[in-house]
Amino acid sequence: MKSLVPPGVYAPQEDTELLAGALLEEPVAPGAEVLDVGTGSGALAVTAARRGGRVTAVDVSWRAVCATRMNAFRAGVPVRVHHGNLFDPVRGRSFDLILANPPYVPAPGGHRMPRGAARAWDAGGDGRMVLDRICREAPGLLRPGGVLLLVQSALSDPEATLGPLRAAGLKAAVTRRRRIAFGPVLQEREKWLRERGLLLPDENEEELVVVRAELPV
Repeated sequence: MKSLVPPGVYAPQEDTELLAGALLEEPVAPGAEVLDVGTGSGALAVTAARRGGRVTAVDVSWRAVCATRMNAFRAGVPVRVHHGNLFDPVRGRSFDLILANPPYVPAPGGHRMPRGAARAWDAGGDGRMVLDRICREAPGLLRPGGVLLLVQSALSDPEATLGPLRAAGLKAAVTRRRRIAFGPVLQEREKWLRERGLLLPDENEEELVVVRAELPV
């Protein structure tokens, strides 16, 4: 079922599809506790709920919260949806699976906080404003044997994601890759990205990667 996406809410795109493919390869036991952080329109939350997970979804956008509730209702699956900043609404809980499609696009202006719809993609000068927080906080929310699935751009340094996750005791690796044409945001920033050295002179596609990190039992 195609998601209903109100204006200002991040619509499912290639990164959503890539992460959904990783999710479909992951065993989800009936009743497994699943967290979809930065849920957007709820596409991943609904997919996980259809597989039998007990899904909690979080987004900082009220429009996204409403969209996820609406799409879960249309799909006929239960999803608990909370408004809040990343893991704040689920403090004290633990999960078997955490899904994250966070903002990861490098943006001019340093670490100035984005506003409006740009909150779904802008992530500071290095693209890691949200990724670094996920790497710090997600390991403490995983149950033994639990898995974090995260999608990001190669522009925001996958090695900087793998390092902290491994340092926290997780087995972490890039498990999926896909190259895609530049979307409108990267087209607008192409000159700036090349000046920063984040894009090579002959590079005309963006690489997306899925990081899988598992907390050993």
